[in-house]
Amino acid sequence: MKAQKNDNFKFLDPSLSVSERVDDLIDQMTIEEKIGQLSYNTPAIERLGVPEYNWWNESLHGVARAGRATVFPQAIGLAATFDTKLIEEIGDAISTEARAKFNEFSKKGMRGQYQGLTFWSPNVNIFRDPRWGRGQETYGEDPLLTAKIGVAYVKGLQGNHPTYLKAAGMAKHYAVHNGPEGLRHEFDAKVSQKDLWETYLPAFEAMVKEGNVEGIMGAYNRVNGYPCSAHPYLMGEVLRKQWGFKGYFVSDCWAIVDFYAGHKVVGTAAEAAAMALNAGCNLNCGSTYPELIKSLEQGLTTEKEIHKNLKELLPTRFKLGLFDPVGKNPFDTISSNVIRHPNHLALAREAAAKSIVLLKNEMDVLPISKDINAVYVVGPTATHAQALLANYYGVSEDLKTILEGIVGKVSSGTSVTYSQGALLDEDNRNPMDWFSGEANGTDVTIACVGISQLIEGEEGESIASRFKGDRDDIGLPQNQIEFLKKMRKTSKKLVVVVTGGSAISMPEVYDLADALVYVWYPGEQGGNAVADVLFGDVVPSGRLPVTVPQRTTDLPPYEDYSLTNRTYRYLTKEPLFPFGFGLSYVPFVYENLQLDKKTIKKEESVNVSFTVQNKGDQDAEEVVQLYIKDLDASVVVPNHSLKDFQRVYLKSGEKKEVTFVVSPEMLKLVNDKGEKVLEKGKFKLFVGGSQPDHRSAILGAAKVLAAEVTVK
Repeated sequence: MKAQKNDNFKFLDPSLSVSERVDDLIDQMTIEEKIGQLSYNTPAIERLGVPEYNWWNESLHGVARAGRATVFPQAIGLAATFDTKLIEEIGDAISTEARAKFNEFSKKGMRGQYQGLTFWSPNVNIFRDPRWGRGQETYGEDPLLTAKIGVAYVKGLQGNHPTYLKAAGMAKHYAVHNGPEGLRHEFDAKVSQKDLWETYLPAFEAMVKEGNVEGIMGAYNRVNGYPCSAHPYLMGEVLRKQWGFKGYFVSDCWAIVDFYAGHKVVGTAAEAAAMALNAGCNLNCGSTYPELIKSLEQGLTTEKEIHKNLKELLPTRFKLGLFDPVGKNPFDTISSNVIRHPNHLALAREAAAKSIVLLKNEMDVLPISKDINAVYVVGPTATHAQALLANYYGVSEDLKTILEGIVGKVSSGTSVTYSQGALLDEDNRNPMDWFSGEANGTDVTIACVGISQLIEGEEGESIASRFKGDRDDIGLPQNQIEFLKKMRKTSKKLVVVVTGGSAISMPEVYDLADALVYVWYPGEQGGNAVADVLFGDVVPSGRLPVTVPQRTTDLPPYEDYSLTNRTYRYLTKEPLFPFGFGLSYVPFVYENLQLDKKTIKKEESVNVSFTVQNKGDQDAEEVVQLYIKDLDASVVVPNHSLKDFQRVYLKSGEKKEVTFVVSPEMLKLVNDKGEKVLEKGKFKLFVGGSQPDHRSAILGAAKVLAAEVTVK
């Protein structure tokens, strides 16, 4: 039945303020209707002309689960670009396609799940432990990188229109969420105030204060005893009071059921619904809020609380233009011809290429000549579509596998042969080896190995995982290592391409390979982008957004949320590959580090200037990084912390001056009470193409420059 509409209702008048319109709509509803609007799958209110709306939609790396869309690299790969401008452009492209799809769905009266404009992305949890299968959804282990990439994405997604949101973004999962995936419905993450404010909260704070993100999603787990969707400190004191968040808060899906079924902090669904509502959980993704009728009857909550939550929830729908006449906002005219537009495909290809991290290039094996005589492509991920898609993905009619990218790149006079050679994570059932001998007659073997979201991901989706999406061993599957050993024996030159969404410990692979590249889950244009890098059309410039340990046993217990010996900031054991590391085909030289002052007062900033020169014979981009170490801190502080970064384009032989402004905020530490404090003393500043650690230098990173500044 079609919803009826009365144009005399104030909430339908676009000339009024959002607040006035929300108040009027609330006044028109019965208590049952009000409760209905607090669930993610809100029903229509026909007598008021309010259409049904489903809040649940996804856009982690492209419009997901709604049919045809541009599939960008997985979030962890986007982080590896260290390119905020690019990420903002991707966010804008995604929301353009989102509006087009919404407009088409609306014409057909389709208002179901994955058809709305409230996107539950991005995931800004800190990837503290590589065993977590959902770490691929994050922007890595560093709070600053996560914040900058996340803010850029949301700005692009939500747009800059003075009246309307192009789409509504959401920061999840608030807060301190990082596995174990199998325990998330009952787990209590114990965390100190120092770790909370130094590591787990900064990205969320930036999303609110700098990104103006429209939504926040509560995590499944508890934090220090309280469920995250009913957490008085995190939701009330921090989010609403300290940060001034004005958007809406939603539970993770069916997380409120966990209050009584998993966490057992209450006994009934009515108690759980009241507990979440009273704490400010405005929207229930799940089936619990219909129980609010019972909650009211039992005196567990009040109609006043329902009104308060609706006043925080409903503005989002108005800002999206969902109660305005069609044609009132400029996004109503976006048509379906923008979906997978050539510009978006080019953007996906650029992002995939910029995300690729070159980890080894012995004797300059890469780039490969396009006119090479013979190439042998082998391995379980060379044609594996899931290794492109990752999780939370859309679909495309033109996925480019690595094999396809290579075949499309080489000359017509190049012989390309292919064999899968090995299974993804188990021994070949047939022990006969017909594949390694093929390498004998070729100039280079390109072995494509790694994992996919079948092995790592979310509980329930990773159907090949033995640990509900997590990994108990962060190494490459042993069968693939044995496979590479065979390929090493017969290959003149062995280039290893690794797919994955997290840190993969592979010291044996590093030793076996002549060249080693990590390509993440690179999206629909991934094969083309990999070929662009392997054959020299693009100079690799990606950087690791995570630390890669030497071995799984180097990790602390998985369920321990302390940062001790976690991430590069508190690491005590030498890693295989450090955070921020990545090689290039050209050498970059850093020189002439200058500070405009070496002694400052607490309110002063310091300008840090230096030159970077491209000493190679190709134009290239360099990711320049700034790290700071507090030398006189009164509490335990990180080894050093990333404080800023820039992508710098340099032509062959070109030299540029680069400047970072070191603000007082960058010099603050977080004390044991969780307070940010700027103390007097000495600070060491580092600039370079990697972090200032021993391992980066061993692996071939350019020399890092250092200087000291004193705060009086």
